[in-house]
Amino acid sequence: MTPIHVRTGSAAHRGLQIAGLAAAAGALLLGATMEAFRVGQLTNVMIFAIAISGLNLATGYTGLLSIGHSAFFGLGAYTTGVMVVTYGAAPMTTIPLAVLLCAVLGFVVGLPALRIRGLYLALVTLAVGVAFPEVVRRFEDLTGGAAGLVIRSRQLAPPEWTGLTVPQRGIWLYWVSAAALLITLVLVRNLTRSRLGIAMIATRDNEIAAAASGVRLATVKTTVFGLSGAVTGLAGSLFAMYVGALSPDGSFTLLKSIELITGLFLGGAATLFGPVVGAFAVVYLPYFTADLASGHVSGVIFGAVLIAIVFLMPEGIAGVAGRFLGRFIRIAPHENQGERP
Repeated sequence: MTPIHVRTGSAAHRGLQIAGLAAAAGALLLGATMEAFRVGQLTNVMIFAIAISGLNLATGYTGLLSIGHSAFFGLGAYTTGVMVVTYGAAPMTTIPLAVLLCAVLGFVVGLPALRIRGLYLALVTLAVGVAFPEVVRRFEDLTGGAAGLVIRSRQLAPPEWTGLTVPQRGIWLYWVSAAALLITLVLVRNLTRSRLGIAMIATRDNEIAAAASGVRLATVKTTVFGLSGAVTGLAGSLFAMYVGALSPDGSFTLLKSIELITGLFLGGAATLFGPVVGAFAVVYLPYFTADLASGHVSGVIFGAVLIAIVFLMPEGIAGVAGRFLGRFIRIAPHENQGERP
């Protein structure tokens, strides 16, 4: 079957974009009508998708393997938790500070990437991920230490202008997470199509050739790590509002980093919607395997499913879906796209 070629910017292309947006809006509206537990699951999926999108910038698009993104996730969460509990800040107002602090941490973590790469860089990020829970325990007066930090429901109440009450904070966070995910996807799309995005991909594919072509590797690596940390920190801030209870041994250990990496490669690295698909897989697959068996057998089945997906779909679920859709519709660049004045 000969695929239909659609040029970017054409009426047909805009029609496909509008149809996609309408389908996404319909899915979100449908999700908002579900029972509270299901709404909470979908909120968790969107938060995970944002976090994986941050990891995707560094690992997927730039080739900087990071095993320590749980530290960015945790820093964003604890920034919101401390600001709300200790200083009485409104939850939404803590997001900019969480994003800023995680961007700074990402920039600092990215500095070793100027000298090392590959597995050696992964070990550096691994050290950051391991150190974060210990730092949280050390500052017990601020973070609650090993006992954790609890954010009361009334402190997470929706803003008064929404007309929502404390028991309705789940639906409020659902829409906030949806808006944050949409903004994140748009920013990632625009970034990867910009000059910096081209430099990121060139750095991933061949650093020597990229440097010879004029790419400033130091600037690209540190900038990307900063942006990656900021996006993952945004997810951490939303996660603190979602769970309302933070513990260094709960959601911010290396297991969280492994979940993020698993979601990235299951969904599809260096793809726009791969993090969304990967988030669905990471959140829902354990539920499905638990229905098939219980105890350790459930974990074995979950591992087997992961191995099967990676073996059969090395480019990720989103990559396979994109290749399948490419048999029917192919988006071709505009004739003048890429021309320089």
